[in-house]
Amino acid sequence: MAAATEPFSDWLAQGQLPERRLTPPQRGLLQAAFRFRQQQGGDYYATRVLGHFLLHCQSGLKVAQLARLLGISRPTASRQQALSAKQAIQQAHHRLDGRPYGKLLPRYAGPIAAYLFRHPQASRADLIDFIDRTFGVRVSRIALYKFLKKFGLDEATRQAAAAVEVSSATTSAGSASAASVPPPLAEGPASVPFVGQGQPVPTATPPFSPRGRSTRARSS
Repeated sequence: MAAATEPFSDWLAQGQLPERRLTPPQRGLLQAAFRFRQQQGGDYYATRVLGHFLLHCQSGLKVAQLARLLGISRPTASRQQALSAKQAIQQAHHRLDGRPYGKLLPRYAGPIAAYLFRHPQASRADLIDFIDRTFGVRVSRIALYKFLKKFGLDEATRQAAAAVEVSSATTSAGSASAASVPPPLAEGPASVPFVGQGQPVPTATPPFSPRGRSTRARSS
């Protein structure tokens, strides 16, 4: 925050911007921004208005330098740079209403599911950025987790569904393979030797009987 008694040079030092390196347009721009900050203060809303202007006015200053001047982090400045004026005002309204984050609506479930299908390895931060770019709302990780759980899009539910699908495919393949194998042929009765007319019926060999002689031959 730039106090009313803080000199312009000290504010530039906060942003690590040597005054001698500024071009005349940059110096005039920052002097106007400094006077705005002294008059309006350094609260969230004044910082958002001033920050949105500085991040989009093509001043030639780096995002990290502007972030230090505004007293915000570099990632926050980058996210704000990606927002339109309408989205910045919407975020300010959410904060004014006591909601620092936007609200996830049921109609977002379809696009979110499509994004997860195309990017199965997407992290939670990647998904939050996608929602911010697509719907213009910034949501918390807790709100996103509850939303994904409600619509069955959380990682645990998706992994369980994938496992069931693989198991069903394996079972179907096994059933198809079993159906393609012909059943074993039933064993028929033992073959009966042909007996001609007038010939004696051969005596059946008792089970487990040896084919050769069972008595020892006489030795000479």
